[in-house]
Amino acid sequence: MTIARSAALFVVAALFEIGGAWLVWQGIREHRGLLWIGAGAIALGLYGVVATFQTDDNFGRVLAAYGGIFVAGSLAWGMIADGYRPDRFDIIGAAVCLAGMAVIMYAPRGH
Repeated sequence: MTIARSAALFVVAALFEIGGAWLVWQGIREHRGLLWIGAGAIALGLYGVVATFQTDDNFGRVLAAYGGIFVAGSLAWGMIADGYRPDRFDIIGAAVCLAGMAVIMYAPRGH
């Protein structure tokens, strides 16, 4: 699998997971109702499906690497959906997480 395809799968997974969690949040915390909660639950399930398309056979590695995408994606989602303004420490932290994600997922392992 190319790095570009793998990265695209991580982005799609992030849209489903972060979007799903946001929909549940909106349904409960913002009192938007069961339809929002149900849509969020479906999106969260689709996140799990998309994650299985990574070619690495190690669930722990894929999920750990996805954590970096989740951190950066959550900040981006907050900026777009809620008007959140990350500070420099948020940005630095997200960059560190993305660097860690790249090492975990794409380091040459010789197999």
